[in-house]
Amino acid sequence: MLGNFSKVRKAFMQGGGKKSEDGRDQWPSRAAFLLASMGGAIGQGNIIRYPSQVFNNIGLQWFVPYLLSIFVLAIPGLILEVAIGQAYRGGAVAAYNRLNRRMRGVGLASVMVSAVVVVYFAVILVWIMIYFRHSFTSPLPWTGRTEEFYNMQVLRQVDPIAGEIGSNGVESFVSYPGMGLIGESVGWSAFIWFCVFLCMFNGVGITGRAAYFTMALPIFMTVVLLGRCCSLENAGRGIRLYFASWDSDNLASGQLWQTACGQVFFSTGVGFGYYIAYASYNSMWANAVQDAIIIVCSNCAFETIAAFAVFGVVGYLDINPANTPRLGAFEIGFLTYPAAIVAMPGANFWAVLFFLTLLLLGISSTYPMLDVVVTGIMDRYGHKLPRPLVAVVLVVIAFLISLMYCSQFGYYLLDGVDRWINNLALVFVVWSELALSTTVYRFKDVFTETGKPAFALWNGGYFLGQICGVAVGHHVSGGAGAGVGFGIFIVGASSALVVCKTPSTPAPRFWNKNPVLKRFWFLAFYSGNQLRRDLNVIVATGKNWSIPMLWSPLVRYISAPVLFIVYSLSYPEFWTLRNDPVYVFGFILAHFCLVFAVVSLVLPKYFDVFVPMHRLDDGKRLAAPGVNANILEAEINDSAETGSSRSPPPDRSSPANKSLGVGVTGEKL
Repeated sequence: MLGNFSKVRKAFMQGGGKKSEDGRDQWPSRAAFLLASMGGAIGQGNIIRYPSQVFNNIGLQWFVPYLLSIFVLAIPGLILEVAIGQAYRGGAVAAYNRLNRRMRGVGLASVMVSAVVVVYFAVILVWIMIYFRHSFTSPLPWTGRTEEFYNMQVLRQVDPIAGEIGSNGVESFVSYPGMGLIGESVGWSAFIWFCVFLCMFNGVGITGRAAYFTMALPIFMTVVLLGRCCSLENAGRGIRLYFASWDSDNLASGQLWQTACGQVFFSTGVGFGYYIAYASYNSMWANAVQDAIIIVCSNCAFETIAAFAVFGVVGYLDINPANTPRLGAFEIGFLTYPAAIVAMPGANFWAVLFFLTLLLLGISSTYPMLDVVVTGIMDRYGHKLPRPLVAVVLVVIAFLISLMYCSQFGYYLLDGVDRWINNLALVFVVWSELALSTTVYRFKDVFTETGKPAFALWNGGYFLGQICGVAVGHHVSGGAGAGVGFGIFIVGASSALVVCKTPSTPAPRFWNKNPVLKRFWFLAFYSGNQLRRDLNVIVATGKNWSIPMLWSPLVRYISAPVLFIVYSLSYPEFWTLRNDPVYVFGFILAHFCLVFAVVSLVLPKYFDVFVPMHRLDDGKRLAAPGVNANILEAEINDSAETGSSRSPPPDRSSPANKSLGVGVTGEKL
């Protein structure tokens, strides 16, 4: 018996699953990776948040900005995260450190976003569990009093005492008299965290198996709900609102574009870091680009199809934007759907099915966020600490922190933190990923070919144009902001082209026709394009899909500026809420992510503590424009083995370099 206990203990303390060639844990199968990653994206928000956004912007015109956002924001961002996770074999901090050590703070900010969100996200599952428990009571206890049940039995919040903002500023702050813990919420919170622990404590071996249950079963249950809701009386009336109406005037509304952009962005889950972490457990030669596109398209297809069930309920209840106020993010799941279930035959069965589906979808989105933190710690201290122990400690800490959201003011605190973490921190993290990765990757190559003044002028105009453009746009007008932003960028770019020296390394085809075009190529496109090429050497082997040529200019000159505009939209809103302590707390918390990214860009050495010791030099490469990164790393390794501080340049005549037209210097980064 003691022998059996010893085996169980050994299996518990050691990571499960198979190992990849480099010794890193590996997913049991590609399907396990895809299901776990899709679980991070597909959650209860697809069933309750997405339909509320569509309802508030009813009509097929919704899909114009929605689909554009998928192609401009979601797919390019996810390709970057999956590709660097897979190629660089590490979580967010380790992966961005290998891209360039000045991006360590971006990786850390990504980990922080997941760490903050996972704590309060689990509390939303607590509310679902309260509904689930009551779903076994007949008649359903919210019959005839849906809103009262939600407020008094689920949230149990004590109303705050309003503050006041006068003409001279804040005259009084909002106060929250209810500070006590809610016993039932605390109990269910412990249960939720235990379930999360079971899904991820022993690595991707157990996570891959859990994903089959937490993702596959809810998809089947959603199909059942879809069939039932679409067969309700007058369901067609709601479905026609969703898929058979058109309001072209609404396309001119900035609110529609902002909402659709936000929905795609938050629903896809780019910026949380779990795609990087999960991709790092893939085979290095997996089809990263195809996987990224499958994840995005599956997420968007799921929420688009699942919304038919909600709009069947909308038709059944005879509600529409004309007779109903705008729906909040939680109202569909906790008010509208429960009200419809009461009127269905077999109400208890459908209530159990609905809330169990939400619970499983929620859990499938929770453990990937905690896995981001676990992966970061294991990358740094995995040689000293067993993963199950790290998982236990983190789950206990997360549970203790989540207690503040299980209090009589927890709902208000959750809203205050969620608003700024999503609207500020998360958007800034992804903007940093896209803008900085196409700026600092192998930037010494650009120094070598163009000179430092030209590099500084071009990128100064790029970043300053975005900052000044949105500032003027908010204080004057959108047109003025666009003019200022483009004007600063054009001045910076023109000045850079004037002071730029002519590159000695050939540029691709069209850009190699004259000196001006060569200068433009190296300043505008080199870093992003070289990142694409270096990643393709690993992720695009064999029949794998390659990162397309348009990816780098898209993320740098379209995706990143769009995200910066979205990021800036949150500041005016804060000014109207600055007398509420929970919103101030969330606002300050969100800005730690900004501090991490900026400080790391200037002082990367202060983030050494977060990087695995044996990977501190991962991002160091020889300055060799146009040469594949693998060749440069081989040069560095050879130099380290011989003890030389300087390696000879790669051979111009070698097959690997000849086709690139390489001009090489031996300067180290």
